Amino acid sequence: MKTTRYPVYFVSHGGGPWPYVDSMRQMYAKTAHEFSALPGRLPGKPKAILVISGHWEAQDFTVSTAQHPPMEYDYYGFPEHTYHIKYPAPGSPALATRIKTLLADSGFSPREDSSRGFDHGTFVPLSLMYPDAEVPVVMLSLKSSYDAEEHIQVGQALAPLRNEGVLIIGSGLTYHNMQGFRRTESTPIAEAFEAYLNTAIGQAEANTRNQMLVRWDTAPGARLAHPREDHLLPLMVIAGAAGADVGKTVFIDHVMEVPMASYEFGGNQ
Repeated sequence: MKTTRYPVYFVSHGGGPWPYVDSMRQMYAKTAHEFSALPGRLPGKPKAILVISGHWEAQDFTVSTAQHPPMEYDYYGFPEHTYHIKYPAPGSPALATRIKTLLADSGFSPREDSSRGFDHGTFVPLSLMYPDAEVPVVMLSLKSSYDAEEHIQVGQALAPLRNEGVLIIGSGLTYHNMQGFRRTESTPIAEAFEAYLNTAIGQAEANTRNQMLVRWDTAPGARLAHPREDHLLPLMVIAGAAGADVGKTVFIDHVMEVPMASYEFGGNQ
């Protein structure tokens, strides 16, 4: 029986609940268009979506198990209505169990969280991709030790999901320095770092790509682009899940004086 293999994505999700704030949605108009178009790049509607967001980290890799996940309003200073956003996608305890099994079989000791909700790294892209919230969503945390190689290995363990109707998305940013946004001097730093990432994901050999990503902090402007790598580590998981698939840039938006790139591995378009 022929199986359909899903591509994997790293998306730069932008700042806060931007699709729900008119002025910000105009600022992110390209990202809004591209996120809305992403389902058209897939072989079909996925059975479920696994999101690894830069906004959830735990002492150990942790899987969300809620049947009806709540919301996590993990931002501040936005209009009141953005603290009442609902993205009512169901969870999938069955997929959560499958993820735990895959990780355990690869030597990890995953935990589970029955109360974790959708942070904006999750609901922002998904609300544009699947506005009817009909596709079940499970989240996997980062591990707070920030070991890049270990996150790649987690992605490798999760790769079988691609043949099981599951779309895997890593949600972060290619530039994430809160002190650097909206500053013109940040533009060349962010561009140089994104160029390194683009070169890395485009490597023909997966091992070469993964080693470049493990050594991300040797890239030009690395620690200026990511003082903490929480928003970069989702890319490591995606690179692991990509296997031998070569990555490419789906689009780059330019917001707040920096490029925000999104990557695809294994797509047909």
